[in-house]
Amino acid sequence: MTRFLAYTSPARGHLYPLVPTLLELKRRGHEVAVRTLASEVGLMRELGFDAAPIDPAIEARQIDDWRAKSPVGALKLSLAAFFERARHDGPDLRRAIEEERPDALLVDINTWGALTTASTGDLPWASWCPYFLPLPSRDAPPFGPGFPPAKGLAGRFRDRLAGALLMRFYNSTLPALNDVRRELGAAPLYSVADALREPPLLLYQTAEPFEYHHSDWPDRIVMTGPGIWDPPAEPPAWLAEITKPLVLVTCSTEFQDDGRLVRAALEALADEDVQVVATTAGVDPAGIDAPPNARVERFLPHGPLVERAACVICHGGMGITQKALAAGVPVCVVPFGRDQLEVARRVDLAGAGTRLAASRLNPKRLRAATLEAMSRRDGARRLADAFARAGGPAAAADALEHELDRQPSAAL
Repeated sequence: MTRFLAYTSPARGHLYPLVPTLLELKRRGHEVAVRTLASEVGLMRELGFDAAPIDPAIEARQIDDWRAKSPVGALKLSLAAFFERARHDGPDLRRAIEEERPDALLVDINTWGALTTASTGDLPWASWCPYFLPLPSRDAPPFGPGFPPAKGLAGRFRDRLAGALLMRFYNSTLPALNDVRRELGAAPLYSVADALREPPLLLYQTAEPFEYHHSDWPDRIVMTGPGIWDPPAEPPAWLAEITKPLVLVTCSTEFQDDGRLVRAALEALADEDVQVVATTAGVDPAGIDAPPNARVERFLPHGPLVERAACVICHGGMGITQKALAAGVPVCVVPFGRDQLEVARRVDLAGAGTRLAASRLNPKRLRAATLEAMSRRDGARRLADAFARAGGPAAAADALEHELDRQPSAAL
């Protein structure tokens, strides 16, 4: 038996995908402790985990990339938030280790300080990544802009030039990252990408062909398929009364000012023979008027809705996108930033849905993109099969146990 300590960033989109793996570890007889958002501690305890909150200072630093006027500006704001959190999450993981006395660590890929703490300690450790990994590869376009795969000399030149510019930008943040590492007693890095290669095992929660094939990535990056989990909840009573095709519209759980997606969807589908259900999450639904064929709620359990859906319209967050695709439901993605341009591109390339640039969002275009997405259910089903073949939580637990066998300090 091993006692695992899982340490998460302050994001449900990173905690919830890990829960099936933690439950599988517990089923196999391992003990699990979790440090996560204060609001989720009670729920994690109900699942049988020893749970406690992360340092409140980490949650207090919100990601404010939605304020930026450009994708580069948004990336700068995101990285600034991660580095500020890192000054707290590195020491916070050390305190958690002292209190929990684990045998092994599972550390969120977005906790840069905690990753550094794990790398300098003597415990076996691994990380997990629930979104597309921004690690360069000769087999794929540079990560971020959502480019299609290169074709011909012009495409290769584009990738080489854009990749160099993006890596130069990322590496301009190295002084801030290395300051954090120095404070935690770690050696400096020479590239930000090296931080993504540092975990001895990285559970990558997606699968090909949704992700590109990367022949030059290390073997310790193990694709396990998405982690699909929602807090237990009864489906709303009105769901059973819906007889028309259901279209689910969602906003990001982390605020990014994407409320206009809901407004456009309600207008776009007002005259269609569908039932629209919109969840606004990080956006206040006050002032959003719903037509007769729609209802708007701030929060609803997505699982039962996705099971009934003919299509999901979303911002392209990996959580809701992979949840829909894992159920064989096509997706219409309107990316607003972060990694969403990459998600939108891969949905389109897989024939599992459509993408519409946020700059081109209007009801007429969204209606056309949604109806086209609904015709691509076969592509969504192909991805659902691929996700299932990746193995899910059983494959993740197998990889963790194998890693513990490989690392001699593991206490099994």
